Amino acid sequence: MTSHRTRALVHPVPYHSQWASPELVPALLAGTMSATEDPRWPDYGAKSPEEYEWWSWRLCGMACLRMALDFWQLPTPTAMDLAAECVEAGAYVRHADGLHGLIYAPFAAYVERRWGLLAESRPELPREEIPALIGTGRLVLLSVHPSIRDADATPPHRGGHLVLAVGVTPDHVVVHNPSGLPDHSQEFAHVTWDTLDRVYAGRGVVLGNRITT
Repeated sequence: MTSHRTRALVHPVPYHSQWASPELVPALLAGTMSATEDPRWPDYGAKSPEEYEWWSWRLCGMACLRMALDFWQLPTPTAMDLAAECVEAGAYVRHADGLHGLIYAPFAAYVERRWGLLAESRPELPREEIPALIGTGRLVLLSVHPSIRDADATPPHRGGHLVLAVGVTPDHVVVHNPSGLPDHSQEFAHVTWDTLDRVYAGRGVVLGNRITT
């Protein structure tokens, strides 16, 4: 368990969904509407609704990066622009069946080179380290099962989705979830450490600002 001495600290990080319209996430996840029907799809930087639909389901990592860039007052390109740069950097690899990535090592190298931030690929990242990282001003991309949004007690596996840890309390990790539900699990969602244990794959990427950390 995380120490009861963990100090509550939440960084004021702006939120970005992995879709252009965060309020539509419940309908998108339920399949009652297609992302091609999202009226704000041009804001994503896509060339067509169909391109937006294909990429929006896969760019949780770009949503997390946009949050970090916004927090550290750096330019915040569209999700599609960032995705194109990550493809070029080898952090995403397109193939016949879809998209491979986010691949942490080339992603971290890209973030350092392109944005001047500290970025560390952590194939092994014990959750016990998260409070100290947050305490030193870091933000942490965590690989979790998507059911973190509704606290599924028995997810089929861990990992597969990225959220951004923006804070901690003695009892919770505080996350921005790119595919979270409005007014429930999108912004500053308090996830108990026990719940995190059920969904967390034990890996991620640590980000920091060279100026302040």
